[in-house]
Amino acid sequence: MPANTLDLVTELTLRRATPADLQGVLALLARTAGWLNGLGVRQWPAGGFPAERIEPLIGEGVMYLLDAGEEAGRMPAATIAVDGHADPEFWTPADRPGDALYVHKLAVGRTYSGRGLGEALLDWAALRAAAHDRPYLRLDCAKDNARLQSYYRKAGFRHVRTVDLPHRASGALFERDASAAIPAALSYHRTPAVPAQRSGHAAQAWRVLDITAHNELIEC
Repeated sequence: MPANTLDLVTELTLRRATPADLQGVLALLARTAGWLNGLGVRQWPAGGFPAERIEPLIGEGVMYLLDAGEEAGRMPAATIAVDGHADPEFWTPADRPGDALYVHKLAVGRTYSGRGLGEALLDWAALRAAAHDRPYLRLDCAKDNARLQSYYRKAGFRHVRTVDLPHRASGALFERDASAAIPAALSYHRTPAVPAQRSGHAAQAWRVLDITAHNELIEC
């Protein structure tokens, strides 16, 4: 890393959310939902999610967050839930639901947006799927949000199909090969080094400590 960018490195920790993080997670999801609704995207309720929707994810240990050393209860930099739950309204037995892990509640704080953190979390989730012998990582997103669908395509996902249910804003189904996230030189136990020098943020760098299973310091 060039010496003149050392002062631009942001330290983040990837870890499982705990009950003490509930209010911070709810706040980030609510803020993200409000922003999305302001753009006309209705995938999430405008006011965010009630606690009873998020508490089970934390209790099951499938909600993860990126924080920068904030006190518990404050908004994290990002959230992602990764589990084996395939929404039965979208994924059918023919899709072999057990072949994948599924991404839910991916959100990045506006302060951190556009810096590659969402892509890094998706790469990490794909590695997690591969480590659990699941060949695919899957998600669903708003069926009328072309911008978000393009984002997922650029992150390595392919469009499977769109399920158009009148009572659901979501329904565009995407998946990516989990094995594609594993560089030849890395094992399943390593976290991928994902470049974060995105357009407009060439000097910004992230150092992420993954403490979800193995202590891996990565710079991206």
